[in-house]
Amino acid sequence: MEEFKLRDEFIRLGQAMKATGFSYSGVEAKEEIVSGHVLVNGEIELRRGRKLYDGDTFTFEGKTVKIVK
Repeated sequence: MEEFKLRDEFIRLGQAMKATGFSYSGVEAKEEIVSGHVLVNGEIELRRGRKLYDGDTFTFEGKTVKIVK
């Protein structure tokens, strides 16, 4: 499992996908999220603006990233 270190209190899901290289643009991240291809804390998440905090995880194409402070 990869880790992504927060610089602020939270990061939005679409931004996290771009920052970790899971998508190349906000549009691509949005398409994957609204299509139901991304899990947050093990559940399908359809909002790209979902805020991720310390301890949250997101999964895309079998790869999981843990958000850490």
